[in-house]
Amino acid sequence: MGQTIAFTRPDGANSTAYLAEADSSEGLKRPGLILIQEWWGLNPQICGVADRFAAAGFTTLAPDLYRGRLASNTDEATHLKRGLDFADATHQDLAGALAFLAHHCTKIGVTGFCMGGALTIAASVHLPSLSAASCFYGIPPADLADPAKIKIPFQGHFANLDDWITPAAADALQAKLPASAEIYRYAAEHGFFNEQRPEVYDAASAELAWARTLAFFNKHLLA
Repeated sequence: MGQTIAFTRPDGANSTAYLAEADSSEGLKRPGLILIQEWWGLNPQICGVADRFAAAGFTTLAPDLYRGRLASNTDEATHLKRGLDFADATHQDLAGALAFLAHHCTKIGVTGFCMGGALTIAASVHLPSLSAASCFYGIPPADLADPAKIKIPFQGHFANLDDWITPAAADALQAKLPASAEIYRYAAEHGFFNEQRPEVYDAASAELAWARTLAFFNKHLLA
């Protein structure tokens, strides 16, 4: 189990996050991950994903972008997402999270789901000291980040039955990405990785995406 911690943003303000530390019994630093929430907020499901990454060997920090607020339905989630300053989240919260992890970890990657997937791409563009990024079914607004500017190893997971981040939108994103990007498609719906949402969760797709994500981060963060 992890713990709630505070870290400092570049502007000097404090931000909170859920920190799940990987075992380091050998006294060695572990690779790190920034984990970015869905539009529901930093809820137990996201904290559980952080715990899973930590158990796999990655010290994981999940910033609380909504400052303690959580959504219980799509109307609340829409309201919270619309109120989020994506540029501030990228250049302040995520940059601060990266600086915090840099004191405790070796190479650092970033991953996120839905809204967090969009911010994963933004972080990949604007935080060049990251070493790898894995995005789950998210695409940022054009004025926030240009995917063509991504220089780090990139992986993306998209759903063929997604009526929000549609296959056509995923195709357009892939066309902008470097040829080296790993892009995977799943016969599933948007949110298929979230085991707390039985209406969209797809166990087979989630398991495959998890295995691919761990292999990707093992390759690029442990080398």
